[in-house]
Amino acid sequence: METTQPGRLWFFNNKDMNLSLLTAISPIDGRYRSKTEPLAEYFSEYALIRYRVRVEIEYFITLCELPLPQLQDFDRALFEPLRDIYRNFTPADAQRVKDIEQVTNHDVKAVEYFIKERIDALSTPEAPLAAFKEFIHFGLTSQDINNTSVPLSVKEALEEVYYPLIEELIEQLNDYAEQWKQVPMLAKTHGQPASPTRLGKEVMVYVYRLEEQLRSLKDTPLTAKFGGATGNFNAHHVAYPQYDWREFGNRFVSEKLGLEREQYTTQISNYDWLGAVFDAMRRINTIVIDLDRDFWMYISMDYFKQKIKAGEVGSSAMPHKVNPIDYENSEGNLGIANAILQFLAAKLPVSRLQRDLTDSTVLRNVGVPMGHALIAFHSTLKGLRKLILNEEKLAEDLENTWAVVAEAIQTILRREAYPNPYETLKALTRTNERLTGEKIRDFIETLEVSEAVKEELRAVTPATYTGI
Repeated sequence: METTQPGRLWFFNNKDMNLSLLTAISPIDGRYRSKTEPLAEYFSEYALIRYRVRVEIEYFITLCELPLPQLQDFDRALFEPLRDIYRNFTPADAQRVKDIEQVTNHDVKAVEYFIKERIDALSTPEAPLAAFKEFIHFGLTSQDINNTSVPLSVKEALEEVYYPLIEELIEQLNDYAEQWKQVPMLAKTHGQPASPTRLGKEVMVYVYRLEEQLRSLKDTPLTAKFGGATGNFNAHHVAYPQYDWREFGNRFVSEKLGLEREQYTTQISNYDWLGAVFDAMRRINTIVIDLDRDFWMYISMDYFKQKIKAGEVGSSAMPHKVNPIDYENSEGNLGIANAILQFLAAKLPVSRLQRDLTDSTVLRNVGVPMGHALIAFHSTLKGLRKLILNEEKLAEDLENTWAVVAEAIQTILRREAYPNPYETLKALTRTNERLTGEKIRDFIETLEVSEAVKEELRAVTPATYTGI
């Protein structure tokens, strides 16, 4: 291709632009691959094919266990070799499925044919298996496989990757909450000095919020559609009306896949509970965004310094800077994650009549927001582990803001039935002059209260007025 832009000529003529960390379009598969790589086991094309193979094989085994009359002679000793097909599934196996798909132009049908090939490989002249092969994918539609494979991949990615990382973040915060539980700190409401608090308690707020929302996420059921072409087990029932196929489907989805079967569906999942999972993840992300911004502010207020790593550059122009980039990276990635999660939760439950195909391409992106969340959680953890508490600055801000004890004084005066205590303290504190501890003590001496009450008031300082 000709171009008048020399800088672009190399790109268009380059023949070595195969997918790599440097050529990946998405940063979750490029720049940040080291953080997101575990998710490839759950959300890559290879992983989706492996999950489909797993569902198909477990379904076939469950039909044998029923047993269907035509499957009662299937050798149960072959169950484990069948399971080994997905347990030992390789990228080469996935490529074979993709090669078959080039002919079928149908991804799930390609999985069916792949499994039939493997059954042929298990067959022997003494024990031929050809008669059993047609019960692979018996009575099913593609969505019985997709709408079990995807929630199963989400379930296992949450349990094996997402939960351990968010729990590591919570544990780090919990350690800080304990470490700093006695450190007094000036609170800021509306950006203005407010009743003092303790640093550990403010960190504990995030521990509490994250634990609550994580519990909510874990309590959200992961459900699957499994019921034939339009959700009614039509093909199953017409072939074998003597069986309770709803009970069979419930048992298969629950016992073999660890999911809950949706009882009334169209051809596809209702996606309501999957949407609830995405909403729960979004709430967790929002809490971490809030945390990122607070620690960013604390660093800007000099409440924390950051550990310096030799060779690192904070700014290309200003040598002195150590920027809080980890929190900024986290916030940005969580914003992207939440935008996608919100779309997934809003889009997936909506389908024309008994189904349209829009959910199919959308489902291929369920791992993307989790990838951005992993990047973010790693960044937040990295930022937290750089912190060096600057207690001198916290103490300095408290000492410079004696006005915050006004609440304590006027509340004690209310208790003592002192006339107009709020208005009295308002007149003292709402000035542009700095209110010092000495001025507060002088004010206390003017109050017409007992010496015991005055002594109680003198004991209140910005560093001690931190509640429980």
